[in-house]
Parts: sequence; C-alpha cells; structure tokens
Amino acid sequence: MKRLWFPIVLGVVGVAILCALGTWQVQRLGQKEALIAAIEARIGSAPVDLPAAPDPEADQYLPVRVTGALSGEEAPVLTSMQGEGPGYRVVSVLTTGDRRVLVDLGFVPEEAKALPRMAERVTVTGNLLWPRETDSWTPEPDQGRNIWFARDLPAMAEALGTEPVLVVAKGIDGADLGTIPMPVDTAGIPNDHLNYAITWLGLAAVWAVMSVALIVRVRRGPKDTRPGQPAA
Repeated sequence: MKRLWFPIVLGVVGVAILCALGTWQVQRLGQKEALIAAIEARIGSAPVDLPAAPDPEADQYLPVRVTGALSGEEAPVLTSMQGEGPGYRVVSVLTTGDRRVLVDLGFVPEEAKALPRMAERVTVTGNLLWPRETDSWTPEPDQGRNIWFARDLPAMAEALGTEPVLVVAKGIDGADLGTIPMPVDTAGIPNDHLNYAITWLGLAAVWAVMSVALIVRVRRGPKDTRPGQPAA
C-alpha cells in the first residue's frame, strides 16, 4: 500500500493544479468578454466634442466629432486591407481653431499615396485612440519617402507639430478624400482564454488517465520471474 501513496499524491496534485489553471482561464474569459462588451458599447455611443485635454486612459475609445481644415500634412502608415491589397493608413493633421490634432482618415492604395488630400472644412466623426503598435522590432520611419510602419503617436505628433491626440475616423463629411475609413473596433483585442482553458483542462484529463495507469501498474507489482525464464 505504501507504494501507492506517491502515484496517488502525484496524480491528485497534478490534476488539481491543472484544473485550477483551467478554471482561472474560464474566469479570465468572462472578465475579458465583459471588458470587450464595455468597449464596444463605448465605441458605438453618441459622439461628443473633442475634449480640451484628452486623457489617454479615461478617454480611450471616446466617440468624438471634430471639425477643421486639412492642409495635406500626413504620416502614411504602411499596411494592407482585405479585398484592397497593400496601401497606407493616412494619418493627417487637422487644424481646428488654434489646435492641431491627428486624424486617421483611413486606407488608400499604394498608387494614391501621393495624391493631395486637403480641405478647408471637414468634419471627422470617430473615436479617440492611443495605439500601442510599436515595439523593439518596429522599423524607424523612412522620413525621406514619408513612410511609417506603425501609428507611433508621440513620434508622429512631434514630427508634424500636433497634440498627441488621434481621432480614428468612422465617417468624414465635407470633402471626398478618396479614403476608406478603418474605424476602431475590438477585433485587435486578444481573447485566447477559451483556448487556454481547454488546453489546461485537457492536460488535467490526460494527467488523470496517466496517473490511474501508473497506480494500476504499481499495484500489480513486477511480474513473476521463474527459473529458466527471462525477466519481464
């Protein structure tokens, strides 16, 4: 009986740990789904005037409406769009009164990058966003060709002389700029907790089966060896 203690304890502890990890991922799944639902509700709410001093934490995804002039100052971000192919996200300077902010006007194909996109008065409806798209692997922008590889808001604001504020357009009124808006949504928010939960609970089941097999083997003990017969 003493020989069974170790495989029993090993099996019970292993299954308990794996089940706890799976349960934790199920809880995290519920929390993430609630967060995504709250973000979607905020994205779709009625737009307000652009705040005087937007806060990156409190005002993330805030729906806004802003009117101003486009001077053609841009920071095109290399990207692609399903059904359209490679092209650029057009991040442009919008001047409204004494303020200069950035607006993401949407997608244009590669051949439209150099076309002028200017307007004396345009109204952009969209959402405030402080993107987190850069890391140590992100290339530096090609200033000579004016090509950016991510929406690096602080760097773009410094290069174009604007506030570090970005409005991602959902709709543009007052001018036909030839862009396809790429509005803010929750598609880019990772939510892999269900897969993690299935993985941990699946491992718990495998661990349980292997533990039972080990216990049965230990309980049976070594096979008998008789004179003249090789040991098993």
